[in-house]
Amino acid sequence: MAHGSSYLRHYQHRSVRMRTPKQMQREKRRQLDEKLALSGPSPDLLEELASKCTSDPCPDHTFQYAFALSRSRDAGELRYSITMLDSLVKNGYEHQVDCMLGSATAHYLLGEFDISRSMCEAILRNRPENDAAAELHTASIAARDQKEEDLAKKMAVGGTVAVAAVGLALLLGGGRKRS
Repeated sequence: MAHGSSYLRHYQHRSVRMRTPKQMQREKRRQLDEKLALSGPSPDLLEELASKCTSDPCPDHTFQYAFALSRSRDAGELRYSITMLDSLVKNGYEHQVDCMLGSATAHYLLGEFDISRSMCEAILRNRPENDAAAELHTASIAARDQKEEDLAKKMAVGGTVAVAAVGLALLLGGGRKRS
């Protein structure tokens, strides 16, 4: 019994907080966002890959260029990478999972979280061990949840402001006598 109480005292003094699944998802998202922020392609790299792709438009060069673009911060470049990567998949390119992951990443960076999540699920159905797809999947869910929470907060604030405005109008309009 003394051992049990010693064990209990030890853990009562430690400040251990269990994280909820939602908190863990948000942490995974934060980590992925940091990684993506650090992995954006340099203009020099994009220029070099574009030049290779133009001079020798083989699928491998197209993939390298498109995959680099899939981490860009420019919406136009992200859309172009999606077009190229999806085309490679449709044409039976050998590295289909990598193409799908690049496309899912570009959708994520564009804020298209449901598309990104769906693409990750397709990858994970065939390759459940794919850590990059699992990480992006979790981040996509957390991002979509955050977006929905932010929208609900905006709607609640907007509704409160509207009710206050109606109340003020009634208060001000109620003081007048009608003829």
